[in-house]
Amino acid sequence: MSSVDSYVQGAPCWIDLVTTDVDSARTFYSGLFGWSYDDYPMPGSAGEMTYYMSTIDGRNVAGLMQQAPEMVGDAPSWQTYIAVDDAEAAAERVAEEGGTVLFPVDEIPGSGRMTIAFDTAGAKFGLWQTIGHIGSAVVNQHGAPIWHELQAPDPAAAAAFYSAVMGVEPKTADVGGIPYTELFASGKSSAGIMPKQDADQPSMWLVYLGADNPDETAARAAELGGTVLQPAFDIPGIGRMAVLADPQGVVFAVMRGES
Repeated sequence: MSSVDSYVQGAPCWIDLVTTDVDSARTFYSGLFGWSYDDYPMPGSAGEMTYYMSTIDGRNVAGLMQQAPEMVGDAPSWQTYIAVDDAEAAAERVAEEGGTVLFPVDEIPGSGRMTIAFDTAGAKFGLWQTIGHIGSAVVNQHGAPIWHELQAPDPAAAAAFYSAVMGVEPKTADVGGIPYTELFASGKSSAGIMPKQDADQPSMWLVYLGADNPDETAARAAELGGTVLQPAFDIPGIGRMAVLADPQGVVFAVMRGES
């Protein structure tokens, strides 16, 4: 297990799933990764909405919640949250750099300050300033976040946006014939940006979860009602991965890294 006690600004720190059927999703991901769940009634929801915190060995991994009535019609998705030192200041920079902030920064008592935003190409992401909840407390193992990747129409423009907002340093290299940009937060590689492979595909952050055996995890996902969008394949020097969708159609990837 790789435990995490803190995140630097610019590093993806948390993921959560907003879905059309949270009970089905909980069953699926528990069956796939062995997640357990802690239940948290959401403030202001009069007990009608619950935020489910998935855990591995008692440590937080990800969040799951039912899509709110006002969000009906939006595609369910995994969301990547990026750590910031000051959520209000980061939200201001998002707007200054041409992005869109969906709502004013909100405080979750005892946990953190957050908002959701879109970058200049329409990819959704979250800003998270910790107060008590740092984000994913375990990473880089089976069922825990292992990588975050933005698929964008113009990777250079996307890199410039996140660099201006978060202070991350972009570095681009050729990976399998595709220009791939890594974003470095405080000198450590923390996320990637690659060109969209399909013009009709929306710009999006793709969440990668660890899998000891991506082939077996893909097969298990299908047994649980999910879909294998791309069977397991190798990228030399990087690892073995597969692209899947859960029963509600939410896309995510699984990966066993080489290092």
